[in-house]
Amino acid sequence: MDIIDAIILGIIQGLTEFLPVSSSGHLELGKFILGDDSIPQESLIFTVVLHFATALSTIVVFRKDVRYILKGLFQFKWNKETIFSLKIIVSMIPAVFIGLFFEEQLEQLFGENIQLVGFMLMITALLLFLADRAKDTSKNVTYGNAFIIGISQAVAMLPGISRSGATISSSVLLGIDKTKAARFSFLMVVPLIFGSICKEVASGNITFESQQFTPLAIGFIAAFISGLLACTWMIKLVKSSKLTYFAIYCLIVGTIAIVYSFYYS
Repeated sequence: MDIIDAIILGIIQGLTEFLPVSSSGHLELGKFILGDDSIPQESLIFTVVLHFATALSTIVVFRKDVRYILKGLFQFKWNKETIFSLKIIVSMIPAVFIGLFFEEQLEQLFGENIQLVGFMLMITALLLFLADRAKDTSKNVTYGNAFIIGISQAVAMLPGISRSGATISSSVLLGIDKTKAARFSFLMVVPLIFGSICKEVASGNITFESQQFTPLAIGFIAAFISGLLACTWMIKLVKSSKLTYFAIYCLIVGTIAIVYSFYYS
């Protein structure tokens, strides 16, 4: 993998991790349109590094929240921080369950199945469209809501369903304040990313060669910087109810993907 490839993949990861357009879906579309030999195949260690970069960018954007939560947790008392952390754990249950028991079945859905990606992008578009028209409320995240949002996150493991789009839309449709919805959506994925990284490291499947250091470092920087921008931008878009633009984008790309799949099938 050369430097240009690392920069491109890093920017794609950073942007699509937060913008509601589905990073997995766009990767599958790219593989199909360009062909496997036309784009670099991400090694496991490169994937881990990019995900670590976007998780770190989330922590930086929400550093005050993270500091507040950790400070409260280390008081070892039943307080607001403890309750919020438990809600994060509850939200993780569906995705962890799918990841542990249906990993092989899920992997089979990936592999240039752009017809599936197209239909899932349309579902993402519908969710974003509905969320943009939801009434503003001041509700907080409850344990029940956290689990439902977690189900949305698990469903977003399908190629074409945007994780941020699904979780934020579900939160808003449940009547949760838009700012709180975005905050919870981005914070809830951080433990999952770090958990996934630890799992891969513990499996012993990750190998590192000295010549990989430069593209890994460049990819990390690209993903981290683009992640910071996308995360900050997404929060503003949710607050100003401008998700419809992404809904239109997902609808157009989804339609093109479906038509393309029928034309070349």
